[in-house]
Amino acid sequence: MDEIFAPWRIEWIEREDKNPDVDECIFCEFPERDDDREHLIVAENDHAFVMLNNYPYNPGHVMVIPRAHTGAYEELSDVVLLSHAQLKTRTFEAMRKAFDPDGFNAGLNLGEGSGGSIGDHLHTHILPRWEGDTNFMPVIGNTKVIVQAVEETYDRLHTAFAGLDDTRAVDGETAVRVDS
Repeated sequence: MDEIFAPWRIEWIEREDKNPDVDECIFCEFPERDDDREHLIVAENDHAFVMLNNYPYNPGHVMVIPRAHTGAYEELSDVVLLSHAQLKTRTFEAMRKAFDPDGFNAGLNLGEGSGGSIGDHLHTHILPRWEGDTNFMPVIGNTKVIVQAVEETYDRLHTAFAGLDDTRAVDGETAVRVDS
């Protein structure tokens, strides 16, 4: 893999105002705004929500995010931990309905050095995966091809969540409510 030296990027990494349209934290503010679809929030329960990744690695790439603002997993209460885990389970079920993947990659981003852009609010990435979903572009061209628009992914996953047994408050602009 090629390495590119880009010392000017440190200014972006160390900038103070990382999200200029947000006062504090996008994971705290977006669920409180009126338009779930605009903010890619597809499902929720009392203590967590599911949000599509704006820059997905694969179609269907989501984050399951506890509402509690912390970068430390051990700071979550038992209630929030259970709710977060239950919503991850429902996310796997909805993804199976929406995308029929062969497997999943799932992992937490914890802390500033975790490789994610938001280190002070933990979140679990879930990516559906398919056997043979790699092609020559990442290997030869060092480029990932995303084959589905985020809006289409939102619609398919929203519909899949709405079809689960314990959902309510379903419409095209509001996150699907998943009881926990």
